[in-house]
Amino acid sequence: MDNKSKPDKYAIHEAAREGKLAVVESLLQANPRLAQLKDDDGRLPIHWAVSYNHPEIVSLLISQKGFDPDAEDDSGWTPFMIAASIKDGDKVADILLARGADVNQTNNNGQTALHFLASKNNLDLARRLLESHTPAASTRVRDKRGQYPLHRAAAIGSVPMINLLIKHRSPINATDSAGQTPLHHAVAEGHGDAAIALLKAGAETDKKDVDGFLPLEVAPGPDVKKYILRKAEEEGIELQLPAPSNQRG
Repeated sequence: MDNKSKPDKYAIHEAAREGKLAVVESLLQANPRLAQLKDDDGRLPIHWAVSYNHPEIVSLLISQKGFDPDAEDDSGWTPFMIAASIKDGDKVADILLARGADVNQTNNNGQTALHFLASKNNLDLARRLLESHTPAASTRVRDKRGQYPLHRAAAIGSVPMINLLIKHRSPINATDSAGQTPLHHAVAEGHGDAAIALLKAGAETDKKDVDGFLPLEVAPGPDVKKYILRKAEEEGIELQLPAPSNQRG
């Protein structure tokens, strides 16, 4: 395929990406099957329209015959996963939900939309998927790194997201492929308040990661550990702190 013909072949993908509604409409009127055309990454026009947050084009594409709300690209990403991962993607997410998008589908890395919502701290959409959507999103899906959405919420230090996920039965002390619990992640990133939220919910302090470090030993500096210990005392949290085996750094 030469460089001249390639852009023409994927003109609808380019138009969907650039938000050119009239061009997408014209192309579909000439050939409705273009809605099902995959590009070199296995992406349909809908994937690009969602990626660049163009609700009008998303609405047009989902109305086409044969539309599949759970169509995957070559990385296993569905349009809804993309909506969950972009900034201000709730509107396109709602359009896809109305068409029956599977909120628990996993991509090639084993991640669900809830993993991305936790990473982006999209509390509103996460709450709706957990509390008012049927079927509800699951907090108990591990990705290929062994991480639950809670690991991601802990890593970014979002106390509201941590509490929401725990409320909906997220495992608290599960270890990922590096042997790290959500508490490890919160401490390692210096998120003292997130660590306290996990401790209040029952996070264990005596689990070692694959390198032999306890959660409080992966703090980026002594002030983080001191803060956690002080806040735990103020909150009346009784910590079981075994003698440290080693120190990081």
